Amino acid sequence: MKLIYGTGNPAKLKTMKEMLRDMPVELAGLREAAAAAGAVLPEVDESGKEPLENARIKALAYYHALGQPVFSCDSGLYIDGLTKEEQPGVHVRRVNGRVLTDEEMIRHYTELAKAHGGAVKARYRNAICLVLDEGHVVEYDGDELAGSAFLLVDTPHPARDEGFPLDSISVEIASGNYYMDMQDEHNSVFEEEISAAFRQFFANSLSGLQNIPRKLEQAGK
Repeated sequence: MKLIYGTGNPAKLKTMKEMLRDMPVELAGLREAAAAAGAVLPEVDESGKEPLENARIKALAYYHALGQPVFSCDSGLYIDGLTKEEQPGVHVRRVNGRVLTDEEMIRHYTELAKAHGGAVKARYRNAICLVLDEGHVVEYDGDELAGSAFLLVDTPHPARDEGFPLDSISVEIASGNYYMDMQDEHNSVFEEEISAAFRQFFANSLSGLQNIPRKLEQAGK
């Protein structure tokens, strides 16, 4: 089955293709699909407060623009010890209405860690929304799609990975190693954990709506 991945990020498209390589799906990115359909992609207002809301907003917007099955994903950062109002959530890079640079993000989150004793436990939560047609919208944001817990610490690693500033202050709980010192290993484990959940989502979604767990059906009601 042909599906459009609602992202303009080539790296994300490549990663998703690798995750689903053994499944009977053919993925296309937004730009490729829009060019083939002669469609104009909308500017999407990602105004949701949770990853699932933003995934739904994007998937529906792109489906209406392209008229083909589309899925979109979104993620948010959640930190132990913070109130719901204090959580970065989907606004990891936006603080007090301003978008932070990589270095500003590092400063902001190291200060947060310092205020909580030098380290805070955090976790990325992910969500996906698949629009098959007007009557069939399938979505999910369960624990299977969440990454493993890790620590955000108040002492940055000297190295930087452009576009991923929090890796410089992220530490694996089990080993105590910075993500910057174990990037290949960390990425491999993360993708293995998440890819199994994504594959199960698509297997359930495309095998027939009667087989989809009720917790995956909410947006279609």
